[in-house]
Amino acid sequence: MPHTSQRAVAEALGTAFLLATVIGSGIMAQRLAGGNEALALLCNTLPTGAILVVLILIFAPVSGAHFNPAVTLAFALRGDIAWPLALLYAVLQIAGAIAGVWIAHLMFELPVWQFSTHVRTGSGQWIAEAVATFGLLLTIFGCVARAPSAVAYAVGLYITAAYWFTASTSFANPAVTIARALSDTFAGIAPGGVLAFVAAQFFGAVLATVLARWLWPHHEA
Repeated sequence: MPHTSQRAVAEALGTAFLLATVIGSGIMAQRLAGGNEALALLCNTLPTGAILVVLILIFAPVSGAHFNPAVTLAFALRGDIAWPLALLYAVLQIAGAIAGVWIAHLMFELPVWQFSTHVRTGSGQWIAEAVATFGLLLTIFGCVARAPSAVAYAVGLYITAAYWFTASTSFANPAVTIARALSDTFAGIAPGGVLAFVAAQFFGAVLATVLARWLWPHHEA
């Protein structure tokens, strides 16, 4: 079984790579799309879904490849991860996410320290985040219960789809949300919108955890 330090590094590093991809591909997309926002969103979507598959495949055997405090909370509620370790995961996920944003800024020669001015708020956005996170957790729990080897691919495909069917472009991750507030680029979110997004994400995660326990009894996971 991996040591706690190995798990910690896997969660921090994986989340950092995830955010470097989200922010970096958003910057690249905005520069190359010539003002076409649909094309820019597509160019932001595909790398995000792809990197999730890669990161889950390489880090799942080490830490479970959560990269997401909402996912960690859900597994803690099920008793699959101890609460102290879950707290450590969440702290490192947020730290890794912020580091990933800063690395993306450095790669594209942008100021490291910045705040987003991209306003994302309103009931539609909040509902979208609850739905996005709810669906993500159901995807994970369903695959863990019935097709564990498919988790990486299912998560990558789900996020790729959710970018387009949710009004919020599916952040579905409190660490991602916090970190994206620190980037005034294509994928950013104004800091004022973070709290409501995170609350909606945790609500969706808890709701999915309750439903999953009924759909796929815990002893089968």
